[in-house]
Amino acid sequence: MGFFGKKGAARSVSVDAVHSALREVMDPELGRDLVTLNMIRNVAVSGGNVSLDLVLTTPACPKKAEMKEAVERAVKAIPGVSAVEVEVSADVRAAKDPMEGRRTVPGVKNILAVASGKGGVGKSTMSVNIAVSLAKAGARVGLLDADIYGPSVPTLLSLKDHKLMGEDGMILPAESGGMRVVSIGFMLEEDSPVIWRGPMLMKALEQFIHGTKWGELDYLVIDLPPGTGDVQLSLVQMTPVAGAIIVTTPQDLALIDVKKAVRMFEKVGVPILGVIENMSYFLCPHCKGRSEIFGHGGAEETCRKMGLRFLGEVPLQVELREASDEGVPLVSRSPDSPAARAIGKAASEAAAALAVLGSI
Repeated sequence: MGFFGKKGAARSVSVDAVHSALREVMDPELGRDLVTLNMIRNVAVSGGNVSLDLVLTTPACPKKAEMKEAVERAVKAIPGVSAVEVEVSADVRAAKDPMEGRRTVPGVKNILAVASGKGGVGKSTMSVNIAVSLAKAGARVGLLDADIYGPSVPTLLSLKDHKLMGEDGMILPAESGGMRVVSIGFMLEEDSPVIWRGPMLMKALEQFIHGTKWGELDYLVIDLPPGTGDVQLSLVQMTPVAGAIIVTTPQDLALIDVKKAVRMFEKVGVPILGVIENMSYFLCPHCKGRSEIFGHGGAEETCRKMGLRFLGEVPLQVELREASDEGVPLVSRSPDSPAARAIGKAASEAAAALAVLGSI
């Protein structure tokens, strides 16, 4: 009889049949089916036509295309279905805070720290490009430059002339490409050093985090100072940081400091989302040859030994330096360049890891 009954009419398709079929489709990160995870919504059936919403846990999902294809394939396999329309969106979930007593930031679902065990590894460049990657994917993103002694975000985003503004006793963030941005650099002249003791630093950071009108954000990316000192420790103790990304270079010295940074976050209950190896190799702009100036593979091996997620290798490219000097993030200026693709992939992988934490 095929798809037809005794009178030749097409077999009807039910919403229950669609849900039943999609219970066989698993989220690759969470390991549970899409229906149980409430990622399948607004199923509608009209004859043989089926429409539904696939609601991901992050707009930066690295498996977005594969998951949409899997949903379409599962629904098309239902007898009587002639056409499938899948609308993909995202509903970012807030990660649970494993510690009690930390003051939340109203409207902010997830605070994502970007850290490094030592300076000079390109942490701020990675912070800016990760934040922009998440925003380009459709997330609502804020960026806080907490690198008090060396604020570089104003330069990296062409915001050097911006001055902090206030409203109702709260700081108003700057706007850059749809992102909300705050930096201590907005308070200083370009060549003025910050000569503050610890208590003053912490008071300023607390004001930036809790005294800013961030609005509704999926992710607040915090560019931490390098190292594992008092500022970093106090910041993560007073703020519910959902997860941290560690930036390093391939040298042994930098990798030793990665381990220290990881241990610091573990002690204060902040999950490590993964490690990015920046300056992984030099990519010649002329011959496209690859030179592993600082060694290679150390970060991936460190992740393997420590049970961490390796977020990938970002090559050292002239374009990355040029973009930073121009104040235009590479992921916007040259999105198809190898470094931009690597950063975008790292941002997606970190967002996926954060989504897993929000679903546990």
